[in-house]
Amino acid sequence: MEQVLDFLDKGGFIIYPLMLCSVLGLAIVIEKITSLRRVKVIVPEIVSVLDNIKGPADIGLALSICEKHEGSFANIIRMGLESRELPRDEIKEALNDQGRQEVHHLERGLVVLETIAGITPLLGLLGTVIGILKVFNVISIQGVGQATALSGGISEALITTIVGLSIGIPAVVVYNYFSNKAEGLVLEIEKYSSALIKKVTSFQNNTKVQVDAVQS
Repeated sequence: MEQVLDFLDKGGFIIYPLMLCSVLGLAIVIEKITSLRRVKVIVPEIVSVLDNIKGPADIGLALSICEKHEGSFANIIRMGLESRELPRDEIKEALNDQGRQEVHHLERGLVVLETIAGITPLLGLLGTVIGILKVFNVISIQGVGQATALSGGISEALITTIVGLSIGIPAVVVYNYFSNKAEGLVLEIEKYSSALIKKVTSFQNNTKVQVDAVQS
């Protein structure tokens, strides 16, 4: 551990923002691992009750199940159930509005992770330039024969590059992974939302037919 700290200390002040980026990125990764679990987003109990909706009498149970759970899926399905009396286009619009909010929630933190993936190699490059500048300053003052004096600037130049790439490359990988996972969950939620729209509009049509039959 002491050797690692000594290695980082030789990287100069650029190491501090790089370490901040690494800690922030790790925190986002841990949060996304928890929040984007499929079983947490696509709640099995809600899926089950949706599959078992056969008529308007089942809506109340479905609503109560949705109210028991928090999260994007529960919020969208609850919105669809609460809007069941509206025309099809208005139900769809309500679900789209709610969906946009929930997508933002699912993707929370990914913009920061993408930023970290982009700026850490640049910070490493900045540290490299600063280290090289120190080398040239030493050369201009003491000449090229002072190997010990030159080594500090060279170390700083190399260390910041290594650290910047070591943070940036994994950040790109996990950003792409979580982006694809969030997109997959959004598509799955859309599938259940579309199925819900078909069911509630079919209930409306059946009710209208029954009313027309009674009136005639």
